Amino acid sequence: VVLNPIYFEFDKSNITAKAAFELDNLVQVMNKYPNMVIEATSHTDFRGSDSYNQGLSERRAQTTRQYIISKGIDASRISATGKGETEPAVDCNPCSKEQHQLNRRSQFLIVKQ
Repeated sequence: VVLNPIYFEFDKSNITAKAAFELDNLVQVMNKYPNMVIEATSHTDFRGSDSYNQGLSERRAQTTRQYIISKGIDASRISATGKGETEPAVDCNPCSKEQHQLNRRSQFLIVKQ
């Protein structure tokens, strides 16, 4: 099972149309496997203070989780954690626009299948 990450716009925590498409695919997989439990971890790029980015990543995590729950997945089947800028997908300094984009994400881990 491949669970693709979703990406966020700079300094935002709302779900984009492209992210909604990926999350809808995730919901289909979770409906197919009713015992599956996932963890969503959300991240930021390096711009902004550590504390600001931690809060932003937590908002992204909750937005991601709420979207999945809104599609009928039981809340007990998804946890969400904000990681701030502590686990970049691309460790860069300075970062290109594309590298910053790759770091602004929610990714998914299957905890139980």
